[in-house]
Amino acid sequence: MPARKDTHVDEDARQGDPAVTEDVVALLMRQHGRIHTLFEEVRAADGEERAAAFRRLVHLLAVHETAEEEVVHPAARSAFDGGGDVVAERLAEEKAAKEKLAALDDMDTSDPRFMPALLSLRDAVLVHARSEERYEFAQLRRTTPPDRLALMAKAVKAAEAAAPTRPHPGVEGAAANLALGPAAAVADRVRDAVRRAMGDG
Repeated sequence: MPARKDTHVDEDARQGDPAVTEDVVALLMRQHGRIHTLFEEVRAADGEERAAAFRRLVHLLAVHETAEEEVVHPAARSAFDGGGDVVAERLAEEKAAKEKLAALDDMDTSDPRFMPALLSLRDAVLVHARSEERYEFAQLRRTTPPDRLALMAKAVKAAEAAAPTRPHPGVEGAAANLALGPAAAVADRVRDAVRRAMGDG
């Protein structure tokens, strides 16, 4: 009976704990699910609850995209044929979404214009997420060894811990993020955290 319980715990850990065996694709797809849920929470709430849910959404979107820009896109560029073009398309989508998000971030959540703008952002983000999953993540998983994908998941978590929490339109890609982040200290933490997690420094 204890053996059965241990096996069950291991399966749960494999699916739910990025520190165990979760690869970078599973981790980011799980975050896509959380992003979708947060959009629905913002839409369903009002008053202070809507404002709080929106702040959580802004934070998650910003750190998620930063982690992708620092870890996933650079790997995808060289992992498969056409990777550079796939990444360029995703970065263009991210820039457009960041511009929508930045405009929303300056708007009061009780403003009548807020909800239509939020729904427009949601549609853009969900289309972008599906494109990532289909054209980038699937290819990355097919062409990258499992141990490397697991290491990349660690790097994504490390990057998230040091990533900016506000969107910065026009800052797509690792070099630009590091140079133009909200503070030099944040940029240094992101770079150092990723290098340590990937075993490069």
